Formats: sequence, structure tokens, C-alpha cells
Amino acid sequence: MKHNFGAGPGILPHEVLKQAAAAVVDFNGTGLSLLEISHRSPEFEAVLDEAVKLVKELFSVPEGYSVLFLQGGASTQFALAPYNLLPEGGKAAYVETGVWANKALKEAKFFGEVDVIATSKESNFTYIPKDFEVPADAAYVHITSNNTIYGTQLHKFFKSPIPVVADMSSDIFSRKINVADFGLIYAGAQKNMGPAGVTLVIVKDDLLGKTGRKIPAMFNYQVQIEGGSMYNTPPCFAIYVSMLTLNWLKAKGGVDAIEKENDAKASVLYEEIDRNPLFRGVAATEDRSHMNVCFVAENPEHEKPFLKLCDEKGIVGLKGHRSVGGFRASIYNALPITSVYVLIDAMQEFAEKNK
Repeated sequence: MKHNFGAGPGILPHEVLKQAAAAVVDFNGTGLSLLEISHRSPEFEAVLDEAVKLVKELFSVPEGYSVLFLQGGASTQFALAPYNLLPEGGKAAYVETGVWANKALKEAKFFGEVDVIATSKESNFTYIPKDFEVPADAAYVHITSNNTIYGTQLHKFFKSPIPVVADMSSDIFSRKINVADFGLIYAGAQKNMGPAGVTLVIVKDDLLGKTGRKIPAMFNYQVQIEGGSMYNTPPCFAIYVSMLTLNWLKAKGGVDAIEKENDAKASVLYEEIDRNPLFRGVAATEDRSHMNVCFVAENPEHEKPFLKLCDEKGIVGLKGHRSVGGFRASIYNALPITSVYVLIDAMQEFAEKNK
């Protein structure tokens, strides 16, 4: 058995993979593969409708918001968010908490002024900036809710006088949020929702159409809303797997239930990191991510032998990002706590062997 701690594409529920595999051969008894049916067919339209319905249900999305399933990954949204929300000659505020936040603000500079109102770059992004002021004259403020590379997470969202745009790619559906607190939420699917290839967008309708610029159809949220996420051929398979995963989440008790599981997984793993003399966490304690647990070996020479032990125990995807080093245990929704305990056992065994 493999214990998949990979940062993304991340682990998916086993039952979802089985259903998806069957649909590749014969989708719902049609005699056709999901990969070859028309996206305009009643069969696929039902899939897309169900996926949108589940997003709205799981997150209690209020009236006045649209749910989209788009292509291009969250990296495309780095540009589409300012393209659709930042007026000509306007300003946007950004909180810089890691590589992806930095890439997002760089894309925004193509469309207007960018005010970096807070950053933790000087500490290699080991904490979440606090006590910053959000400028009331900006069109929106952009945040990255969870930082996969550095293992930090916003555990409490701040009140803002302007719309909040949030990249939730790596912690979407992992915890309760109030959608009404955001103007735009976007998330690549490949952490907690599905395979790479589709991006979820939840946008407040009354923010759109106010930039004063002409936006090409494929990049225009309003056009995509009018087309029901099918202005062009959508990524049918990725949407289908996302729908299955959201159904799986609903059956588990929804976001409330999974948040409790995620908190428990993070708690026991951080407890071991803090207790074990051979390892050390890298993120500020109060900002530790409940999705991506980053830690290092106190002795760098222990890194390779520990990864070798993990490999022997079926633990995969644990090597940290090259900019941080060490280890990164991504404990997304579908990873069971039993896998976390396998990792903890490996850490304890390694410590016993290297006293």
C-alpha cells in the first residue's frame, strides 16, 4: 500500500478513482467512454449541473454568485482576476506570502498598479503577515489562503473594506469559509477536488463588467457565466472526477466533518515533529498549514536515509520543495489519518535508530 503525501496532483479517494476508471470505459451504461461523449449531451450536462450544485451546497454559496469550471489552472486566474476586476488606471492590493502569491501579483501588473501591502519574503515566507492596512481605494485585495511550498496558512480571514480575491488552490473544501466574505475565489482542482485540468471559480456577479476594457471571450467571466462553463469544450473528465469527489465529501458529512479530520491529522503530525529531536518545523507555529506540513531534519545528513526509510514503508511524495528543502507532508482531504500514523511511526523508528 502507498501512502501518498504528494503536494499535487494530490491524493484522491480510492472509490472515486474506481468510479472514474469505470466511466472511462463505459459512462453510466451509455456504451461510450466519458472521454468521447459530447459535452452538450444530456448525460454530461447532468454532470456539470451536479458539480455546480454540490459546490453551492457544500459552501452555502449565497445568491448573487456564479460557479464556473474553467481550464488553464489557477495560474491563468492570476491574470484573469485583474483582467476582469481591475479597472483601467486602477490599483489592486496584494499580500505576498509565497511563490504563488508573487506570481499572481506579477501578472496583475500587466493590468494596473499593484500595491504589495504586506510580505513575509524577508523570512523566506515562514509566516503570514499581520496587522497590515487594506487600502480602501484599491479595486480588490488578493490573498493566497494556503502556501504549499512553505507550509503556512491563513487561519483567520481579515475584514476588508474592498472585495477579497482568494487563491484557495491548496485548501479548497478543507475547512469552513463564508463565501460572502469574498468577491472571487479560485482554485486549481488538483489538491482537494479532482485531477489537474479544471479550475473552480466562484465570483460575485456585481463585480463584473466594470473595468472599462474589452476582454476576449475566453477570458471574460461574464461570457463564461452566460455559457454555463461551456463557452468552449470543457475538461469533461476533470469535471466528472471533481463531481465524484464532491459527492464523496458530502457523504462524509461535508466540509464541517472533513475540517475536523484535517485538524486531527495536522495536530498529531505537528505534535510528533515538535517532540522528535531529529526533526524541526519550518513555519511559524501560529501559521502552520493544515494541508502542507513542512519540516526539516536537524542534521541535514539524515535527510536521504530518512527518505529511504519512508520509501521502504510505502510513503511517497514527502520530499520538500527545492526552495525550502527537507520534507513536505501534504495531508489533503483524501489522505486518511492512518497514513499519517505510518509517517509518525517512521519518524519514531528513525529517531530510535539514530540516537
